[in-house]
Amino acid sequence: MTPMIDMVFQLIAFFMVLINFSEVEQDQRVNLPLSELAKPPEVAYEKPITLQMTEDEGIILNAGGTDLLTIDELRIALKREAQIIRAAGKDVRLSDVTVIVRADKNARTGMVQEMIEAAQDAEFETFALRGQQADVQLRTDEQR
Repeated sequence: MTPMIDMVFQLIAFFMVLINFSEVEQDQRVNLPLSELAKPPEVAYEKPITLQMTEDEGIILNAGGTDLLTIDELRIALKREAQIIRAAGKDVRLSDVTVIVRADKNARTGMVQEMIEAAQDAEFETFALRGQQADVQLRTDEQR
């Protein structure tokens, strides 16, 4: 019985190491569009800022945000974030920060573009767009 319990604990430890903690920064109010080209990043971003747009075009800044922002409020918040990063010193630069953009599949593309422009106005340079990975095999079977 002892070897079996030992093996169970090893499996638990193994799966804890493999858990994808990027799920934490996702908000359930955002349903990503399907894309066959969407792939998870090879490595986690060192200094991410997550922008999420819901279906009704409310914006969530970083994970855990309960308040929905408008584009104007987002511009102010991003400029404040940029000031904080600049004040942090030489350890972190704006070019080191990656802005992760997650938008609901039903959000208007023009609003997503405005969200990106707000980040560019705050002088952020690096962006990553998120989409839900579509099952390529399933789609080919459906076409037959």
